Amino acid sequence: MNNADPENPKSEIGNPPLADVTVLTSLGVRENRKAGEIRNYDFRQSGFLAPSELRRIRQRHEQFVRSLAARLAIFLRLEFTLQLAKLQIVGYLKFTESLPNPTHITLFKVDPLKGVGLLAIPPRLGLSLVDRMLGGSGKMPDAARELSEIEVALIDQVAQLFVNEWCAHWPEIRELRPSYLGHENNSRFLQTATPESAMLIITLNTGLSDQLEPVQLAFPYATVEPLMRLLAPAGLPETDVMSAAAVRPKWNSDFDDVRVPVVAEWQGLKLSTGDIAHLKEGNVLMLDAQCAGQVQIRFNKVPKFIGRPGTRSGNWAVELTNSVPA
Repeated sequence: MNNADPENPKSEIGNPPLADVTVLTSLGVRENRKAGEIRNYDFRQSGFLAPSELRRIRQRHEQFVRSLAARLAIFLRLEFTLQLAKLQIVGYLKFTESLPNPTHITLFKVDPLKGVGLLAIPPRLGLSLVDRMLGGSGKMPDAARELSEIEVALIDQVAQLFVNEWCAHWPEIRELRPSYLGHENNSRFLQTATPESAMLIITLNTGLSDQLEPVQLAFPYATVEPLMRLLAPAGLPETDVMSAAAVRPKWNSDFDDVRVPVVAEWQGLKLSTGDIAHLKEGNVLMLDAQCAGQVQIRFNKVPKFIGRPGTRSGNWAVELTNSVPA
């Protein structure tokens, strides 16, 4: 006998129905939603580029793609297809997990910028490029396989064209110097950034014929940040940049009753483990008056203010003197 509820397909025997969860919508309204409809969101992966910045960096990379396509066509002596398919911000772990195995990955660095960049080339495309560089037609093989050392050495020439051309399209920084750190064919072994690091991923549809394979250029936030400042147009009107910072967000009264733990702490006294072992009731510890006057106020473990201790109405209190820079 089946006791399943036709209104709730998940309420079959052995599968209890999912409970409703009260959520706060973007309009500040409390609603009940099915637990299965709620997706986890990692706030560390929020976009670090504004839409206007993404448009400007996309325009710069469209120029890079056109120039690179012409340079590769000359290098390979054959018409080369290169299209900017996607430009997005993805977490490092999510990006590396999305790469198929095997994938030919070139690790590189661009001085004086920080961070290690990645160039991911599908093996089938790599074999097609090698075939063309050795005088063949550049036909793409049916199956992928790992590249040999000789094939990797030949693909390095193409990788250098990619990275050198990318550097050439930032004339604002004339001293960009690319260097090549090594290769990897399995993205699970990459450790060039922390798993939660935000990455700018440029996906290019690439090929010597109608068969196109995605080539991906990946840059960490530390690499892109100084370049974005160069793309900001001079003399932007206040409404484009300053108004967003000047307008204070409207407070939502639904958050009035949300409790946030507040902790006041200061540092300045260090004891050896031996001294701590001999402490007993009645001992006096001398505190640095300057450090004791720099109390740090933490909201939910996040430092926000600096203050000095005192009393108010017979209770311990802290007077806020400065804010902690974000």
